[in-house]
Amino acid sequence: MTNNSFHKGYVFLAACIGMLLFGIVMISLGSILPEVIEKFQLDEVGTGTMLTLLPFGILTGSLIFGPLVDWLSYKIVLITGSVFTLLGIEGLVFSEIMTPMYFSVFCIGFGGGILNGVTNALVSEISEDDHSANLSLLGVFFGIGALGTPMILGLVKGVYTFETILAWFGAFMFLPILFFVFNRFPKSAGTEGLPVKEWAQMVKDPLLLLLGGILFFQSGIEGLTNNWTTTYLEMIKGIEASNALFILSSFVGALTVTRIILGKVLRILSPFRVLVFGFIIAFLGCFCMVIGDSFLSSILGMIAIGVGLAAGFPVVLGYIGQTYTQLSGTAFSIVITIALIGNVIANYVMGLASQAYGLEVLPYFVVCAVLAIFILLYITKQKYKTVIN
Repeated sequence: MTNNSFHKGYVFLAACIGMLLFGIVMISLGSILPEVIEKFQLDEVGTGTMLTLLPFGILTGSLIFGPLVDWLSYKIVLITGSVFTLLGIEGLVFSEIMTPMYFSVFCIGFGGGILNGVTNALVSEISEDDHSANLSLLGVFFGIGALGTPMILGLVKGVYTFETILAWFGAFMFLPILFFVFNRFPKSAGTEGLPVKEWAQMVKDPLLLLLGGILFFQSGIEGLTNNWTTTYLEMIKGIEASNALFILSSFVGALTVTRIILGKVLRILSPFRVLVFGFIIAFLGCFCMVIGDSFLSSILGMIAIGVGLAAGFPVVLGYIGQTYTQLSGTAFSIVITIALIGNVIANYVMGLASQAYGLEVLPYFVVCAVLAIFILLYITKQKYKTVIN
């Protein structure tokens, strides 16, 4: 126990469970998308509305969780995010018309955005020294959810309806919520009301904007990789659909395994050097994707990109947790929101560019994003050596 009467191991476990739930829920919705479209007889407009509400919910949850943490507590916000996610899941099960279904999708995104943000802030809060290493281990649990969920759904989708699967998952979610309720968590800033003035000041903070800019491009790369890679491999490289999915899975697998390794490496080596070295590997992976046309070159390129990106979020969020100790929740909320905006913009711009120039531009977009990160890292290193060191 600590002097604030909470157990670090239990708190870290709670954060990992929350991140696992976020990974499972986000991947599950994509996996059952055809069944949802069929149940509600959605046309292109209806499907587009549903797919827009999910990231909008995530963005809203990410924007609001930090000020709520600093005002209320980690415990209340973690439970709130879990409850919204649960309500969204059960709403999809029992909804019969589109309006409640749309609201349910928003709730899933909103709760997921809160879970993603509060778990990162929570791990940073309990980490005295090894912020980046512990955040890297936390990220592993999203990868476990992202990798394991499609496999499990593939086994049971032919046996049970998607409503039954989601209903059981919703019932399972009561167990983590109960664990959160009876667990003790560290105290937050305890501001009087939402820290709106402080939030407005932090948005103008040059260091926070630089770190947020790094995650803006990192998240953009991840979004492009997750959403466009399979189509790029099939249409440009001539790779079969099943192999293209396997290559994409290798990216997620490499990202997850590397974060396990980083949980040890970041306790020994300089996080900044690890970060720079990682983006060099990602750059080489992009180069491999450009020049190679075979299955082998594509999978090597995607593995390299996954390995290279693994340190991005843990290291940058670690710097934020160490620097903004007074209102860490609000600081995390700002940079995670910036990162999500980067994801949305990258996918939108890629859609426009692919219409004008074809999918061949995908790896060049990623290369440009990596180069932008190098520029921001150089500026951050020059202006804020004390923070980086």
